[in-house]
Amino acid sequence: MSKDMMPHFDLYQPDTVEAAVDLAGRLGADGWLVGGGQDSYDWLKNRIKRTPAVVDLSGVTALKGVRDLEGGLEIGALTTLTEIENDPLVKERFGLLAQAAGRVASPQIRNAGTLGGNLCQDTRCWYYRAGVDCYRAGGNMCYADTPEGQNREHAIFNASRCVAVTPSDTANALTALDARMVIRGSSGERTVRAGEFFVGPDVNIRRMTALETGEILTAVRIPATWAGAAFYFEKIADRAAWDFALVSISAALQLDGNKIRDARIVCGAVSCVPHRLREVERAIIGSPRNEDTAKRAAALASAGAQPLAFNQFKIPLMENLVLRAIRGT
Repeated sequence: MSKDMMPHFDLYQPDTVEAAVDLAGRLGADGWLVGGGQDSYDWLKNRIKRTPAVVDLSGVTALKGVRDLEGGLEIGALTTLTEIENDPLVKERFGLLAQAAGRVASPQIRNAGTLGGNLCQDTRCWYYRAGVDCYRAGGNMCYADTPEGQNREHAIFNASRCVAVTPSDTANALTALDARMVIRGSSGERTVRAGEFFVGPDVNIRRMTALETGEILTAVRIPATWAGAAFYFEKIADRAAWDFALVSISAALQLDGNKIRDARIVCGAVSCVPHRLREVERAIIGSPRNEDTAKRAAALASAGAQPLAFNQFKIPLMENLVLRAIRGT
């Protein structure tokens, strides 16, 4: 059967949060929630996954926009990545997120892609995306984690059966900013810290977030704690546009003069979830932001890494990104 031809599904287009939550609850696993659709429609066009129904959330205006929140921000899940990249409040208070959003894929994709979609997208392991019956797809092996497996882009930390990494650039920035994910379901609203929102295969190998069936990510709240901190974002990819990260870093430092008072450092594309470098954070708090501190931090960054056959290069790359983030250049 030809690819790029959509299979049949019922389309629902709610215009309120309440209607969307009701549909999500009634349809359950048979209702596929779609924001910008950049990830979801690829699955459907390629016919690797199918769904009886799609709930298109793009008409729910309450899920769009950036709002002041007592010095922090609340960002609707359907706010586009371009809007986040260019929003004056995001740039002024949380430039780390603006930078991360601005490095997602291409301008065309950022114009349509939403924050919620970027956070909730599925992993990009080509074995899984091609329909191979790997662990994540319900099979009994990981094809990437073999001597012959193509695993250049895969995890070097905390793999459990599946070695695929989270592909989201904004996930790492929001974890560094200690954001809260606002989730609505039939039983009401709950909030989950970014560091707990993303789940690895040791928790649930069939999904990548804490969203339960019938729940919707409605907004992201960023507390004022890290507003105006010293931020550093860098993403290394094969190409400047379109590509997912080989390794990335999102760092937030609170400074007293040149002394590091607090720090949150998160690496992307090295683990199945955003990889927070807690040992590095502890090591640099109370130290000056200088070359010696940066070198000491870099030496700790890759402790515990377990590279695969073709991704050993991620270790020195990660160490150098930590060095640059602490040094600030």
